[in-house]
Amino acid sequence: MKKILLTDRQLPTRWYNIIADMKTRPLPPLNPATRQPATPEELNTIFAEELVKQEISTERYIEIPEEVQDIYRIYRCTPLVRARALEKALDTPAKIYFKNESVSPAGSHKPNTAIPQAFYNARQGVKYLTTETGGGQWGTAIAFAAQHFQLDLKVFMVKVSYNQKPYRKLMMNTWGAEVIPSPSTLTQAGRHILAGDPDCPGSLGMAISEAIEMAVRHPESTKYCLGSVLNHTLLHQTIIGEEAVLQMEMAGEQPDVVIGCFGGGSNFAGIAFPFLRKNLTGGAHIRVVAVEPASCPKLTRGAFRYDFGDTAGLTPLLPMYTLGHDFIPANIHAGGLRYHGAGAIVSQLLKDGLMEAVALPQLETFTAGMLFARTEGIIPAPESMHAIAAAVREAKKAKEEGISRTILFNLSGHGMVDLYAYEQYLAGNLTDEEYMPENTIERG
Repeated sequence: MKKILLTDRQLPTRWYNIIADMKTRPLPPLNPATRQPATPEELNTIFAEELVKQEISTERYIEIPEEVQDIYRIYRCTPLVRARALEKALDTPAKIYFKNESVSPAGSHKPNTAIPQAFYNARQGVKYLTTETGGGQWGTAIAFAAQHFQLDLKVFMVKVSYNQKPYRKLMMNTWGAEVIPSPSTLTQAGRHILAGDPDCPGSLGMAISEAIEMAVRHPESTKYCLGSVLNHTLLHQTIIGEEAVLQMEMAGEQPDVVIGCFGGGSNFAGIAFPFLRKNLTGGAHIRVVAVEPASCPKLTRGAFRYDFGDTAGLTPLLPMYTLGHDFIPANIHAGGLRYHGAGAIVSQLLKDGLMEAVALPQLETFTAGMLFARTEGIIPAPESMHAIAAAVREAKKAKEEGISRTILFNLSGHGMVDLYAYEQYLAGNLTDEEYMPENTIERG
């Protein structure tokens, strides 16, 4: 069997909160002014109240509202696919499976959290949302979700991606969102950055600063939302892994290794956390691997400490592996992975040795992505290429060792609106960008 699907009756109806099963739970976010744990009331000024409850929850499972399940059914369940053509091309004894999240209307896994975030905000009476986006996958997803609930949306899109990926901008516009290249002149944070560097390419940290600043101007009617890093966004993404656990059981398999690309942690957590539950509570020994760009290696070369989630220092301080909130990553095409820090849950799991991390160079990921496209027929997003490349490494290692290993990775999105990146690769114009620790903003 090449493709495995679940029926509507089999679809998971709960999200999994891994915090309930962690022996060492993440440290709390801190109020940047007082350096004391941020209170729910303080977080409510930025986020919808129900999302704040989920952010601090220690319950193992949280029920998915019926209204959210109804919209999920537009594209869920997503297929679990045996990548037999890729296996053949690699001449490996390994079995390779991938969870195909590219089938959502937005073309990625991001609607899994965009839909509940829009729902909870609308139910609270919020009228306006602000957010940021890197490569545009999150921006398109929240635009899709916002139009379902008649919410006005402003998206601050990292300027380099705004220029590289115009069709993601057009997708957001089609769903009614206003898209602004960041840094911009609309906010104090943006103006400050541009004063120091008028040609600044932007970063997710900068875009977050602008989106939060815009939201706090009208806290009663406007809220901020984001597609990764925070606990509630990772929680919503576990629908991926909950489906995959059932699908792998239907295939008669248990993965030896589970792989996801890594920017802030959303798709990685989505595929990995339900399998980590097997390790934490069931005595399993499944390897879980996060794959980040070599040019933005927060997990493999960052420091574990409290840091801001944004450049201007408007967010609560979060315990994370970080390259520093002032860090500006190289202009790689995997825009969604160009983020300086990792979410608190993933950071704690890595600190405790419960997962692995690897950083891969850009050219290796594109080579793997091209092989995947030519064998499995799906053109992957540059972000997803990182997971593919790590799976290829694992399959080659299995061949060298003569071991039949079962590999599962998350195909977090397709690359049909990232074809400019493919054009640059095929023309030989891409390079392996190095991590440059000194690449930080000069503060006045």
